Amino acid sequence: MVGLCRGAGVALKILAISGSLRAASSNSAVLRVASRVAPMGIEVIMYDGIDRLPYFNPDLDREFDDPLLPASVRELRAAIAASDALLISSPEYAHGVPGVLKNALDWLVGGPEMVGKRIALFNTSPHATHAQASLAETLRTMSVAIIAEASIAIPLPRGESDDALVASEEVSRALRAALAMLVAVSD
Repeated sequence: MVGLCRGAGVALKILAISGSLRAASSNSAVLRVASRVAPMGIEVIMYDGIDRLPYFNPDLDREFDDPLLPASVRELRAAIAASDALLISSPEYAHGVPGVLKNALDWLVGGPEMVGKRIALFNTSPHATHAQASLAETLRTMSVAIIAEASIAIPLPRGESDDALVASEEVSRALRAALAMLVAVSD
């Protein structure tokens, strides 16, 4: 598999998607922290529109330029198309992926934006493995490239601020390494 590479000074863009709507979500926190500790040349951009996506309806799933495609879906697809890779961090509810994240993925199945996209999966609750496995299976059917070396379980202490997590050498080092692996060129 070929990794990502751009010319000097051009940032690689990674879109970060949290599967949680919870205000104090550790899954959202790990992505925010990743954006702050990203190595030079990597820009992590938070996607914050997952709660604005309508329920998936195949009758409304249209080509990108079709005016009947919901605007929020068009925005998601455009953000993914403009990114070089994705980070997804999701909680586990009842041994599954939260409905809001599955809904977002359902809107992406019919478009070309996900095909071949490099993805890292973050898990902030390492004992929660059912959702990760389900998420990986769903993504594989969408023809993405899940980068195993960049997909990490990184337990975060509850209630820690983003600043405290950034200051944690263990957390920062793990996130920087995962981001580097996500964009690394391999032969």
